[in-house]
Amino acid sequence: MPLAIFDLDNTLLDGDSDYLWGRYLSETGVVDGASYERENDRFFEQYKAGDLDIHEFLRFSLRPLSEHPMEELLAWRDEFMRRKIAPIILPRAEALVEKHRQSGHTLLIITATNAFVTGPIAERFGIEHLIATEPEMLQGRYTGEVARIPSFREGKVERLRQWLEDQDEDLGGSTFYSDSHNDIVLMEKVDH
Repeated sequence: MPLAIFDLDNTLLDGDSDYLWGRYLSETGVVDGASYERENDRFFEQYKAGDLDIHEFLRFSLRPLSEHPMEELLAWRDEFMRRKIAPIILPRAEALVEKHRQSGHTLLIITATNAFVTGPIAERFGIEHLIATEPEMLQGRYTGEVARIPSFREGKVERLRQWLEDQDEDLGGSTFYSDSHNDIVLMEKVDH
């Protein structure tokens, strides 16, 4: 069955969920607003320019997950989904996902944004398969570290290769949608 693969940020969403999560944490006082926003903006500009050091960014972006209990994180994420994500879900993206669903394609989101943030977004689109950067957990708490290869640039290709192997799938007839030059390496692997 052909794969329909979707990048998330600025593809299915009219914005960047990773960046908006940082803004949400800042606006709600979870992190020190001014300094966190400066760093968040700096990393976002590096991402857009194509020179983001993903490991440096992840040390920054995953730290707040390690500093709070899961109960608080989940409550904040629910509010984040309502306030920041619901308004930027693109109706044309929902229609595109539905078109592929109706065609019987296997639907997959692949994103550099961490799975804590993106899990509920994939659920909102009704997409079962998600490859995202995985925050490390120990004894029910996030550590602030990454558990696997970050799903970014060549890491997306490697993580997709592992997923295809685990699912006994291949890229025959596959389609990939993305907005980013960071995804060119994956675009070169698909048929459409």
